[in-house]
Amino acid sequence: MILFPSLVEKYTKETLSAREAQRLAEFIAWGPVVFQASRIMLKWGIFDLLRDSDGGLTRQEICEQTDYSDYAVKCLLEASLCIGTVLVDVNTNKYSLSKTGWFLINDPATRVNIDFNHDVNYEGWFHLEESLRNGKPEGLKHFGSWPTVYEGLSSLPEQVQKSWFGFDHFYSDSSFPEALKIIFDKYQVRSLYDVGGNTGKWALQCVNYSPEVEVTVLDLPQQIKMMQDNVSGKTGADRIKGYGINLLDANAVFPQREGGLDAIWMSQFLDCFSMDEIIDILKRAKEAMTEQTRLFIMETLWDRQRFEPAAFCLTMTSLYFSAIANGNSKMYNTEDMEHCINAAGLEIEHVHDHLGQGHSIIVCKINNK
Repeated sequence: MILFPSLVEKYTKETLSAREAQRLAEFIAWGPVVFQASRIMLKWGIFDLLRDSDGGLTRQEICEQTDYSDYAVKCLLEASLCIGTVLVDVNTNKYSLSKTGWFLINDPATRVNIDFNHDVNYEGWFHLEESLRNGKPEGLKHFGSWPTVYEGLSSLPEQVQKSWFGFDHFYSDSSFPEALKIIFDKYQVRSLYDVGGNTGKWALQCVNYSPEVEVTVLDLPQQIKMMQDNVSGKTGADRIKGYGINLLDANAVFPQREGGLDAIWMSQFLDCFSMDEIIDILKRAKEAMTEQTRLFIMETLWDRQRFEPAAFCLTMTSLYFSAIANGNSKMYNTEDMEHCINAAGLEIEHVHDHLGQGHSIIVCKINNK
């Protein structure tokens, strides 16, 4: 396994004392309530009150400003003290916000992850073991009977949809400005297939960045309908087309473009499939390519992260795919993705790292060897 330097330091040697390791073990054991207590502190605005206070607040002052009971506030404050999100002055009995609490309020990625885990994943985590054993998203059942979350996206409760798309778009959106420069300034793309285009957000970015590009979104028929509704009436929408396709159907072929195709774009897409499925999808993508076509795969490869917390979030996200999304995919590392690319008859031409929130773009071409 090849790891970026920051990950080697964290994952290849023991860094905790015995006491620190014991505390972390208990933290894991109480993880569900650690999450919920911290989420409620955010939702009820107690963290915000502590941040905005001058020198901290007593429990009584928090009760007066929030109108919550002394019992509720006391339970939450004592739990938060032990979690490490607040501090207390033993002389004044005033509570203040810790560095960890500050990040819970101010780090956009953390807020997105909290909403995603509470609204989309929390109940489903209970069925993680079944999902791993069966290779199916057993945790999805409390939302509906779809085989994967993607078929059910348009039918999920509104708040669940909001948190799902908030999570999905947050990580991709941060990389879009740099990705657009690579696609259109470096490679001069004028025709592009956006595979798994969801709501058409990337397609809209493309037609707004380039006045010449024509984009075809390839996705499930129900997703194409959502995409068309979303882009309707917006600038450049006349250069966005939809092509309904079930990419898990081995007989579903990519459309051939008259005059050839410049690019195929797959952003946060292949992590939705098993490695065998990825190979099959890439083989079918290859059939729509010429020697001039480039396949761009944008993924958050967990082994290529500059900062260890990002790798942590990505490996945890793999378990969302197990329990909720489809039961058989994950956030892959470079070695896994390269295996799939090569097995499909493609080769890696270049890798662009450190885009946005830790994305990499793998540029592929047909392997004629």
